[in-house]
Amino acid sequence: MNYKIEGAIRRNRKNFIIFAILWIFIAIAFASPVGYSIHMSKVDGIFDFEIFLETFGPAITNPFGTFGKVFSSGAISEFTTTLLVSTIFYSVFFFIGFVKSAPKNEYADIEHGSSDWSQRGEQYQILNKNNGIILAEDNYLPVDKRGNVNVLVVGRIRIW
Repeated sequence: MNYKIEGAIRRNRKNFIIFAILWIFIAIAFASPVGYSIHMSKVDGIFDFEIFLETFGPAITNPFGTFGKVFSSGAISEFTTTLLVSTIFYSVFFFIGFVKSAPKNEYADIEHGSSDWSQRGEQYQILNKNNGIILAEDNYLPVDKRGNVNVLVVGRIRIW
């Protein structure tokens, strides 16, 4: 199970940065106009939808100015509530994408026929690093070796 988490993190490193940048954009361009409009549309504690729509139009067209107005007009509580709700929805969708990008098995993204079966150069006791019959990257079966140098290739040929 641990390989799924590690594989998903490895695949999504760039997406984490994009996620953070997009979240900041959503906080400024969406949550601040909505929070400010909700704050301005509350008359005597009652929400007025017409005032919300009148304030939301100019607020969404100037999100950076609205972001400043959130703090100057005291709409911080509405802004944080809107930001929390949008962050939860955004995180749910990101988590679904993260889970779907997890590898299906432990051997996903490993080259078939690679030399990953050996470690710290132990394959060079049998193989050659420079010349011979190509087996994998930097792994050659030497042709000047004494003994059996027969090679069995298992796989398919792709002809397009």
